[in-house]
Amino acid sequence: MAEDDIQTLTRFNQAETDDGYLLEIGGSDSGLLRVAASPGQIEAILEALDALLSDEDDVVEG
Repeated sequence: MAEDDIQTLTRFNQAETDDGYLLEIGGSDSGLLRVAASPGQIEAILEALDALLSDEDDVVEG
């Protein structure tokens, strides 16, 4: 992916559904991506973000 293809996050919404969750993610080109996610997928996203943020904390504190 070329760097000029990367958009800035401008919108994020989430809602619970009968089957899991609905995520809406918008970028700087005003497009909107809507995805359904299972509870397991949301857990994996949270774990990945936690690991990423924990790694950043280690660099700042270290």
